[in-house]
Amino acid sequence: MSRKGLRPTLRLRVTLLNALLLAGAGVLLVVLSWLLVTDALHPADSLAPGTQVVLADGSMVAAQDWQQTVTDRAETELFAKGGLAVLAITIIGVVGAYVVVGRALRPLHQVTAMAQRLGGENLDQRIQYTGTDDEVAELADTFDEMLDRLKATFTSQQRFVANASHELRTPLAVMRTEVDVTLSDPDVNEAELKRMAHVVRDASTRANALVDALLVLARSQARTGLRNEPLDLADGVAGALSAMDGEVQRVNIEVSTKLGKAPVTGDPNLLERLAGNLIENAVRYNHFGGRVWVSSSCQGDYAHLVVGNTGFEVDQADVAGLFEPFRRGGRERTGARGSGLGLSIVHAVCQAHGGSVGAVALKGGGMEVTVALPRRVG
Repeated sequence: MSRKGLRPTLRLRVTLLNALLLAGAGVLLVVLSWLLVTDALHPADSLAPGTQVVLADGSMVAAQDWQQTVTDRAETELFAKGGLAVLAITIIGVVGAYVVVGRALRPLHQVTAMAQRLGGENLDQRIQYTGTDDEVAELADTFDEMLDRLKATFTSQQRFVANASHELRTPLAVMRTEVDVTLSDPDVNEAELKRMAHVVRDASTRANALVDALLVLARSQARTGLRNEPLDLADGVAGALSAMDGEVQRVNIEVSTKLGKAPVTGDPNLLERLAGNLIENAVRYNHFGGRVWVSSSCQGDYAHLVVGNTGFEVDQADVAGLFEPFRRGGRERTGARGSGLGLSIVHAVCQAHGGSVGAVALKGGGMEVTVALPRRVG
């Protein structure tokens, strides 16, 4: 017999426990019956000493001797037949328990078998338990729900990898094309070489920005190596607005700020990137002569940073999807094409700091994003 067959499985343990309980109960009943029988079989005790009893064969024996014979015979039959009954009940109970427990544990074997054969290509399989509504059914349903979440996560990861590959392939393809075209021209001049250099530089800058964004997103989601320092959300706004000053002036965007104290504790680099991404998106997804407004404050136990902008209309039902990687809300009206990671990084940074982020589509166009992070006490 294999070692696997000798394991103290749950089915075997439950069966043995049932056998012990049945045998113990049977033995207890036999002992109780014996006590009752021996206590009741004393008819000669009420007779006078020396009384004799006439048996069916005509012989006469002393009443006390006859009583002892009857008691011994009753005890013998009780123990013999009681023992056989206990043995029979125990065997039937063992067989019945083994079958019933086996049927009850069948979904567990299905869970085990499915877990052993699961892979990225067959995450659509489910147990779909249809038995009684008990703990086993609850386990099977929970396993199916877990598979639903795994499939959603795996699909999201596949889409993320595909999108990241596509985003990286584009600038690389641009650089290679420019280099190949330029090198294939025997009459290339200095002006064309400079033009190629500018194109390659811009493409490499875009690729480098995408890699940096991916690293920030991965670091935020993994929550590893995060610093925990006191700072104010309002402090990152000035630097972010300064970085976008050229773009703001180019498209004549009106910027208004109302910055109050918003003390939090977290990683300065990530929180600065959070403010920068929000303001960058507010400027990029805007229109000429539009507006951007930024405010910070404390409300209760949370510090808030609000960034709003005018721009194209967004359906409120589509707002949640904008926080997914590589999802863009539409055509950028004022800025260069982005990587589609801005709001997903904001979402990941908020989660890494125990906060939340939400957005509201504004009537007439534009969106207002609100970040809430646990407030620093003291």
